[in-house]
Amino acid sequence: MRKAWQTISLTLAGMSLLILAACGGANGSDGATGAGGNDATAGQAATQRVIKAGIGLNEDHPEGQGLLKFKEIVEQKTGGKIKVETYFAAQLGDDQQMTEALKAGTLEVTVPSTSPLVGTVKEFGIFDFPFLFNSGEEADAILDGPIGQKILEKLPEHNLVGLSYWENGFRNLTNNQHPVAKLEDFQGLKIRTMQNEVHLDAFQALGANPTPMAFSEVFTALEGKTVDGQENPLATILSNKYYEVQDYLSMTRHVYTPFAFLISKSFWDQLTPEEQTIIREASIEAGKYQRELSRKADQEALDALTKEGMKVNELSDAEKERIKQVIQPVIDKYSEQFGRDLVDQLNQQLAEIRKQ
Repeated sequence: MRKAWQTISLTLAGMSLLILAACGGANGSDGATGAGGNDATAGQAATQRVIKAGIGLNEDHPEGQGLLKFKEIVEQKTGGKIKVETYFAAQLGDDQQMTEALKAGTLEVTVPSTSPLVGTVKEFGIFDFPFLFNSGEEADAILDGPIGQKILEKLPEHNLVGLSYWENGFRNLTNNQHPVAKLEDFQGLKIRTMQNEVHLDAFQALGANPTPMAFSEVFTALEGKTVDGQENPLATILSNKYYEVQDYLSMTRHVYTPFAFLISKSFWDQLTPEEQTIIREASIEAGKYQRELSRKADQEALDALTKEGMKVNELSDAEKERIKQVIQPVIDKYSEQFGRDLVDQLNQQLAEIRKQ
């Protein structure tokens, strides 16, 4: 009997050691540390990352396609160690809400228009000056050059990192009242705008009634006639089906709006230098792809909107000059606010680009 109890005791002790060893390995503490597959598996699990990336526009919009391209590049170059989860059509909130989520560290990536970022870094406001750029290529040269990068460098103090610029595009005006072909046609129009002081003051100077509103609310506001119209790039007008609730499209091309590719600094600081390089380069490569899509989609969107029955008119060069004169005091006011030296540098570089 005594021998039987000894045997049982030894068996129980052995089982206890096995259980303790298994528990130690599962918790990643002082379990098996030899040159086996367990260490490699643990290391791989430790470097696995997920990037949640949200935007306000639809998946079929050039920005949505650009985000999918970013996902493809990152996952391919990291061998799947970094996964990118994409969220479209303001599923995670509007541009402002997603940007705040990046600051708080609860979201990793968003690609907002630069206009709502003025409240964070005022210098982004220079890109809201009406009739600043004559072409997308001019915008590329400024945004990808010293001025654009200088402004991105101001983001980290706000827990944001700016990696590149993408294209929202030239904004055009739609409304339900009449064609906007001359300065006087702006008078009294209730136009949805972004929450941006330059846009608000410029439209007020033109005699319109600008009404700031979250992007996700625009279609309903147009449908319910809370506002008469809105202004956005053509691809956005098409992808959000504003033609269903708007009659007139005026090709004003009054503002060129970039997108800024942002990543949460708290997340960025966790990445290895190699991971940072991959993500930065992916944002730039995807941005070039997105810009190409945007410019191709611009003409295709105009054709599609015409086919959908929108009445399209152009704004003549003479009327543009009249409008510029009216809003010049607004530009002067905000040039002082954003930094006269920066604005002078911008104008000088644009003059040099136009000489080439």
